[in-house]
Amino acid sequence: MSAVPDLSNLKIDHSDEDALKAANAALKKSKTDQLAQHTRVVCLLKLDRYDDAVRALEEGGDKLKEKAIFEYAYALYKAGEFDKAEAIANNGDERGIRHVLAQTKYRLEKFDAAGKLYSKLAEPSRAAASEESDLRINSSAVDAQLQWKGLGHLVHKKKPTSEDLDAFESAYNAACSCIARDELRKGEVLLRRARDLCNASEELSEEEKKTELLPIAVQQICVFTRQGRYEEASQLSKSIDLKDLSDLSTRHIATVNYLAAGKELANPFLAHRQFHSSEQLPKNDLPFQYQTDILRQNEYVMDLLTFKQPGVARHTNKIIASHPSPSTLSSVNTLSVLNAAATARGETGKAALKLILPLLERRPADVGLLLTVIHLYLLTNNHGSAIELLEKFLANLESSTAPSDADARFAPGLVGTIVSLYNLNGRKPQIRTELAKAAEYWRSKRKPSDTTSSPVPVGLLRAAGTALLESTDPQDLKAAGEIFADLHDHDSSDRASAVGLIAAYAISEPSKLIPELEKSLTDANRVVSDIDAASLEDAGIAQLPAVAPATKEGTKKRSAEETDTKPKRIRASRKPKDFEEGKKMDPERWLPLRDRSNWKPKGKKGKTRAAGLTQGGAVEEEKVKPEATKTITGGGGANKNKKKKGKK
Repeated sequence: MSAVPDLSNLKIDHSDEDALKAANAALKKSKTDQLAQHTRVVCLLKLDRYDDAVRALEEGGDKLKEKAIFEYAYALYKAGEFDKAEAIANNGDERGIRHVLAQTKYRLEKFDAAGKLYSKLAEPSRAAASEESDLRINSSAVDAQLQWKGLGHLVHKKKPTSEDLDAFESAYNAACSCIARDELRKGEVLLRRARDLCNASEELSEEEKKTELLPIAVQQICVFTRQGRYEEASQLSKSIDLKDLSDLSTRHIATVNYLAAGKELANPFLAHRQFHSSEQLPKNDLPFQYQTDILRQNEYVMDLLTFKQPGVARHTNKIIASHPSPSTLSSVNTLSVLNAAATARGETGKAALKLILPLLERRPADVGLLLTVIHLYLLTNNHGSAIELLEKFLANLESSTAPSDADARFAPGLVGTIVSLYNLNGRKPQIRTELAKAAEYWRSKRKPSDTTSSPVPVGLLRAAGTALLESTDPQDLKAAGEIFADLHDHDSSDRASAVGLIAAYAISEPSKLIPELEKSLTDANRVVSDIDAASLEDAGIAQLPAVAPATKEGTKKRSAEETDTKPKRIRASRKPKDFEEGKKMDPERWLPLRDRSNWKPKGKKGKTRAAGLTQGGAVEEEKVKPEATKTITGGGGANKNKKKKGKK
């Protein structure tokens, strides 16, 4: 008989493999030994055998799951079973399991809930003090993901603090937040900061530094590509060895970025092969949804370049049909554009319109398809048809009673499109009307007591207020004041809304101007601090020279003063007979006598004619003696004064 190993005598210096062997040996003798079961689960987790750990917990029964609830939730999380991990972690109150729950919600893309959990974990306590750095890094990662998902209004910390820039992880997360907001230059600076901090770290080995620097470089390639700096992106891509990327999702993203940045891949078939050369990603390392959408779009683009239009049209049709129309999701509308490209089969301009317009008749509520047709109209200089098509589409949405249709009607992208089209035709009143209607709609949807969770398009409200300020109508100025007042109430630190509010009140209601508004503006002394008023005053006002520079050698243009004062020389042939030197000549001497101001008619006939030319006065009709009416009865005398007809 073999001896049963005593697990209580295991020492710290024993390896995880030894502990696992001892636990397995104990379980062979007694399958219900909970200590051995628990030991086996812990050893499997330490050895990164997460699927085996989940299987061991399932075999151990409910008692083991209740005792090892933290290990169970953590094993499910690491195995990619995020929904089950969330359900298990919700039943625990320990600090460790709250960390697992926050990380699980992060992977489930419930970033708002994850952020709230990290905020609670960061509340002052002894445990929070020891986890301060990790909590700050994880919170900054949540903020970055909120920005990527288009929920920037839920981010509490809009700008990174000095503490965030002390660690390369939090600096990298701050850079991602900037990139998500399209602040590419600032994101590039923060990425360089993260790279320098990683290189200067004394806690990481050279191999660990190399591993941490690779994702930073992949993000830099993305920034360079979006900035149009393809040469720099291509050079940085060539410096990365994809085999060094242990994270399979990061490796696949690096491959795609390399293809997007490289210009030398002129053969689309080779690019298509390289795009699909990545290994299948595990469940616990799948990209987030916004990344998946971009990767899927790139895959369809590769298929279009390799003449697989029917397949792209078929696949995109299925995805578009699974979403309700009209949709304001960028992922769905981008697929509509790719579907139109597949339908056009490489045609452009009017030829593409002939193929795509029937598609729009079958899907009249497809926003992405509508914008594609409008773009083609603009490329063919048919602005009128573009405006007419979009106005008809918006009118149909406005007459609908569905709330989703109203959101699509006043979507910032569609409002911006119609405003741009109106601007091309110089239709300023229509621009103000459209922006005012959109601002009124979004303001009505915002709850008065809610300052964070209402996704109101602030940029659209600013544009509406600015456009209304250009009007002279008092009602428009009042509406502009209400818009900027609403923006200022929800974000008093926003200087743009404060400036707009001051501009609106200064014209419409000066009594509402309060000192607090002026304090939010930049001090005037600070604005003009670098201007030397004394030197400007000494320099005087710039004036044109009195004498123009010479045009030819020995000649120069006369000044205006010389031209006015110096008398003109008159030729002798133009002088009248009674000309006297120094005598002022009549300026009307060149006019006919009857057109001169001193002309007076002579005789009865001339006076009568002059009276008839009087403007505004009463004119007496000339008395004409009646004459007997003569009747011409024919004869040769009737045509006496007529001209003779010429020869035919």
